[in-house]
Amino acid sequence: MEWQQFEYFQVVARMQHITRAAETLSISQPALSRSIARLEEELGVPLFERQGRTIRLNHYGELFLKRVDRIMKEFQEGKQEIQDLLDPGYGEVSVGFMPTLGTYLIPNLISSFQVDYPNVNFRFKQNANDSLLAQLESGEIDFCLVSSIEDNPQVQWIQLWSEELFIIVPSHHRLAHCESVTLQEIADEPFVLLEKGNGLRGITDQLFHEAGISPKVTFEGAEVHTIVAFVAAGLGVTLIPDFKGIDWDKISRIRVHSPNCQRVIGLAWLEGRYLSPSAKRFQQFIINYFVK
Repeated sequence: MEWQQFEYFQVVARMQHITRAAETLSISQPALSRSIARLEEELGVPLFERQGRTIRLNHYGELFLKRVDRIMKEFQEGKQEIQDLLDPGYGEVSVGFMPTLGTYLIPNLISSFQVDYPNVNFRFKQNANDSLLAQLESGEIDFCLVSSIEDNPQVQWIQLWSEELFIIVPSHHRLAHCESVTLQEIADEPFVLLEKGNGLRGITDQLFHEAGISPKVTFEGAEVHTIVAFVAAGLGVTLIPDFKGIDWDKISRIRVHSPNCQRVIGLAWLEGRYLSPSAKRFQQFIINYFVK
């Protein structure tokens, strides 16, 4: 069994078409077919169901593809590890973060880090809390900035900071001039909240649950600024941190004195996952930036 057979099999399995796979690999179709046939012969089972030029992975093929993907990933990580050791100042870091952090925090972090390490490149993934954790486990990102997470032995998480959550109401609302309220006082209000899966939505749902409230959710949105715009239009109230860049002309912010409403943000990474020297350096930079 040759390494090239793994590469050929992986491409054919993804494309499920011999002719197109051969074109992608820049080899002849007969040569590719022979390579796949030899691989199946060595394994002792067929890996594909054939229908003319179109082929489809069978049960054996699906199982084998998972192993080949793992082998190829380990190989690529090994190559990357060696390259990083040869030149640790020139690396790439992949970072995930919630959309609410993208307007102010991430740009400040990157610019501060690149004062000392200008040759490190970054790839960013902006997503909801649950999606970021899924991308972390799949290896798409090195680490991510997310809300507190459920117990997961694979994921390491360290708290970085916490933010107070405020009730946001239209400026003409009956409570607009109050200094503070309880969640019970606004229990009957229509709520405009972020979509399920967002870290902030998970926190607000938990706070409502602890307060014994079942909020009437009239609108759900993907972005905080959309939510705030709905509140400003008089379509409900919401519970969010004091985000930078919000126009406060048509809305009012009210403290919640019961229960304690906060959002905790931390850094998550996968236990045992290889991190390049540049990624480790940036990881420690983030921790030092917040944890004094």
